[in-house]
Amino acid sequence: MQNSPSGQILELCDKSFLIDCGEGVQITMRRMGLKTARLYNIFISHLHGDHCFGLLGLFSTLDMLGRIQPLHVYAHSDLEKLLKPMMDYHLSEPKYEIVFHHINPRKKEVIFCDRTVSVETIPLNHKVPTCGFLFYEHHRRYDSDKQEFYVETRKRYAYCSDTKYKESIVPQIEGVDTLFHESTYIEQDAFRCRTTMHSTARQAATIAKKAQTGQLIIGHYSSRINDHSLFLNEAQEVFPNTQLAEDQRVFIL
Repeated sequence: MQNSPSGQILELCDKSFLIDCGEGVQITMRRMGLKTARLYNIFISHLHGDHCFGLLGLFSTLDMLGRIQPLHVYAHSDLEKLLKPMMDYHLSEPKYEIVFHHINPRKKEVIFCDRTVSVETIPLNHKVPTCGFLFYEHHRRYDSDKQEFYVETRKRYAYCSDTKYKESIVPQIEGVDTLFHESTYIEQDAFRCRTTMHSTARQAATIAKKAQTGQLIIGHYSSRINDHSLFLNEAQEVFPNTQLAEDQRVFIL
């Protein structure tokens, strides 16, 4: 979901995770036939409106649908402060619990872990405190020879939006199956990255190449450029296995 304000549904181990929630994300989810019953965790990269303005509407819709299971939101502590007055007014007595987990976007740390999935923050470089998220499957296996359990990591997905080019993230995301990296501009507008603190398609592809990722998905395009093939062509010159994020498009990790 990428021409609309930011929002992605990631499905791992029969669980659904929502990454960012711009305005209208719940409508796109409905059009795609995505169910909310398996949605227990939401991860917000930063507090610019195109990444979080859809939360209040989603909270309200879930309440009207009769949800009773808790919903966990992982974000900078300011998100709860900003939403609380509106929640008190529009959602004073929800039937389910909304649990805010405060994270430090400037610090790399594991913020979620259950029996099969872990989520780690990826500190990024943007106008406000921002982090990406590294999701990975892990399964316990038993080594009969050593008579002990060990953890086996399978699929890994890295989400990096919004950020200036930041090469220091490469070791953390090295070898991931799929990387989503913002590509707000193409090289002819690279000068804008200095003030807006975004990346070009070529820079996103450079990160993917250095990290030796399986595939790269680019998105978060500037509204100045309507022809998205310009982003794709630029990125594929550096990293051929690049795909464009588009509204309602589904990718296999």
